[in-house]
Amino acid sequence: MTNDEARMTKEIRMTNDEAGRVEGRESRVESQKGARCVVSCRLSPLDPQLSPLSRLRRTFVLRILSVVILASLASPLAAENWPQFRGPTGQGHSQAKNLPTRWSDTENVRWKADVPGGGWSSPIVWERQIVLTTAIPRGTGDDRDATLATLCLDAATGKTLWQTKVFEQSAADTLPIHAKNSHASPTPITDGKHVWVHFGTEGTACLTLDGEVVWRTRELEYDPRHGSGGSPVLVGDLLVVSCDGHDVQFVAALDRKTGEIRWKRDRPPLDRVQKFSFSTPLVIEVGGQQQLVSPGTNRVVAYEPASGRELWQVDYDGYSVIPRPVYAHGLVYVSTSYNDASLLAIRPEGGRNRDAGIAWQTPRYAPHTPSVLAVGDELYFVSDRGIASCVDARTGEVHWQERLGGNYSASPIYGDGKVYFQSEQGVGTVIRAGKRYEKLAENDIAARTLASYAVVDSDLLIRTETALYRIHAD
Repeated sequence: MTNDEARMTKEIRMTNDEAGRVEGRESRVESQKGARCVVSCRLSPLDPQLSPLSRLRRTFVLRILSVVILASLASPLAAENWPQFRGPTGQGHSQAKNLPTRWSDTENVRWKADVPGGGWSSPIVWERQIVLTTAIPRGTGDDRDATLATLCLDAATGKTLWQTKVFEQSAADTLPIHAKNSHASPTPITDGKHVWVHFGTEGTACLTLDGEVVWRTRELEYDPRHGSGGSPVLVGDLLVVSCDGHDVQFVAALDRKTGEIRWKRDRPPLDRVQKFSFSTPLVIEVGGQQQLVSPGTNRVVAYEPASGRELWQVDYDGYSVIPRPVYAHGLVYVSTSYNDASLLAIRPEGGRNRDAGIAWQTPRYAPHTPSVLAVGDELYFVSDRGIASCVDARTGEVHWQERLGGNYSASPIYGDGKVYFQSEQGVGTVIRAGKRYEKLAENDIAARTLASYAVVDSDLLIRTETALYRIHAD
């Protein structure tokens, strides 16, 4: 091999958000998690006898090749976003590895950030930003006199990046809420460019990720009875919320860009005293068609997202329905909540025939408040009084049931082969996912919490009554 044909090795250092150029230039930048990625490219020197056009073509090919290599290496490093209630799919799953197993209010705490006011909305994450909502009392002695605000924290440090006042509510115009609820319970949702926040009948708004308000609306009027709870969902160019009040019950789709109501569908009439519910819809796909599944009092209804046309419904006896549906193995899992909860596994093509629509059901330790969790062939759930269950997702056959202790409102999540439960008393129980019960750890954060976990990189976010914790592995 001649000197002119000798191969050269250039070490290129890059990350997932900055690509260095391969022609003899090195760049060293940190990835989101501080790791570096190194690739060696072997490049032949440009032959001086090549024509200018050939040189140009060769340089162009080399640059394209470098971009392809760098992009392929960058994507595995991209951190997972947690853009809505219950994560990327809305069903409590994280792809992160090396999630923490043990923690306390002092152990494995990367940072702790005080949160002004109060709220039980769960945090959401987009890249290096954590967003949550809160209700900040104005000092009148009545917590209904409050500023409804959106906060954004730096994921690396926990420091506040911005805080935006979205609405003002007053005791004169605001109904009392349940002792377990807050004035900022619905979880925000983001597409990476904007964030949408929902405070029930107090208002819905769109902000930029810099904290600027794009639009506000208070057109969704109803009596929420005990406060608001259901979170919004994005589907196409719509923002959809379930509004199941004591007086009226409907599902509404807003234009995500303007806040204008695109469609509004009243629920079927209810022949009962307790008519309110607080659930969050779930978007699923059945036979190539999207369905918006929205549980409410006495029935779960699936709508065509674009038009609001009803696709199917299944009736049951239940109100104050809180858990978000889960979809797996061709079945939609719904809890009927109060007074006596049953867990239903529903075929989403069942139509109005209840017997055809329900594959199996169980009343045993079904949750009133926490959503269920599907992992592989198993379904995990915890009752409000702390009995955890693992059943066969297709048949409902029980694999195990164990008392965790405490009371539960937060929805469990799955990641790194583990299932995470969080009690209202602040105790996090970690088990290994499987048909045999195996508790890995019990962790006390020493504070009340009703919010659900979120994941950032390989860490957990835990919201308590007064603070947000970022928890890391040992």
